[in-house]
Amino acid sequence: MSNRPKTLTKKDVARRVSELVNEPIYKCEPWVASVIGTIGDLMMEASPEVRIELRNFGVFEVKKTRAKPKARNPKTNETVFIPSRRKTHFKPSKRIKAVLQQPLSDSGMPANNADAQVAESDLVLSA
Repeated sequence: MSNRPKTLTKKDVARRVSELVNEPIYKCEPWVASVIGTIGDLMMEASPEVRIELRNFGVFEVKKTRAKPKARNPKTNETVFIPSRRKTHFKPSKRIKAVLQQPLSDSGMPANNADAQVAESDLVLSA
């Protein structure tokens, strides 16, 4: 038995959105798919870098890496050249980061979730 985390899909996101806006899930699924697809397209179209900032959520970035002329193949010990490429990076917002940095209790949830959110909102307002 493995300790894999629960995997959430686009359908789970659409289900949550449908609950929030009080609409049927079949109406929300195309919107969720469009938003996620558009973010992916914007990242793939980056030439060569892009920064997509979603306030109170985080920042998606496409960054260039440097070429590595002296990388080594660990199997053969041969020196190989690795050209520069692009990579993705996500930086969560202060709000998300503050909640995720709370110590976990034995159940795996933040020790006092309600207090953590109140303390986190005080931190954001005072910063």
